[in-house]
Amino acid sequence: MLYFAVLRERARRDGEPLELPSGALVMQARAAVAACHPEIAALLPRVQTAVNRTVVGDDHPLHDGDELAFLPPVAGGSSR
Repeated sequence: MLYFAVLRERARRDGEPLELPSGALVMQARAAVAACHPEIAALLPRVQTAVNRTVVGDDHPLHDGDELAFLPPVAGGSSR
């Protein structure tokens, strides 16, 4: 499990292992993270999820050893 940007700042960590039952979906991972980290729970519905560096939906199945990352929206750039 990897956290980026504001999620990393609020959770005070870059990542952590996440134990889920066999056959779990991304939506179940979101729920587990929200329960463990209430400081980022409100942000989770607005972030994209990547599994093994590919953006996926909440119904994507997870497998042992998958790299799961939450990617918050990024703003910025020049106004020029």
